[in-house]
Amino acid sequence: MHSSSRYPGIVSKAVRPLNDDELEETFTHSGGPGGQHANKVATRVTLKHLPTGLQVSADGERSQQANRKKARQKLTLALERRALRQAQLRRHQAEKARRQQSPRPKSLKRRLVKSKRHRSMVKARRGSVFAD
Repeated sequence: MHSSSRYPGIVSKAVRPLNDDELEETFTHSGGPGGQHANKVATRVTLKHLPTGLQVSADGERSQQANRKKARQKLTLALERRALRQAQLRRHQAEKARRQQSPRPKSLKRRLVKSKRHRSMVKARRGSVFAD
């Protein structure tokens, strides 16, 4: 378990710890600032979570180990956000289904019918468009 980045100190149960068997890790030259060391040594770390296909990379640090740690943090955060979005979507769909299945109150039905009748009367008073 890890603490949530949005709410520090609160442990998120939505995402389980990263399993090394589910990760594909690649190292490449990062380039940019960092001098010759960053250009010669494969310091950019790209992590791919195989079950979900999520991919993150980190190349901000000069050391590969620091970038590995950053990449794991980024991946954990991305997985957590994904899990939260899915849970939110499930809640939304359940709420929508509940609303669709509940019958309309009689007073609402009366109001709707009244407004429809009023609208039809307004249109009827207009007359024909092609009248001479």
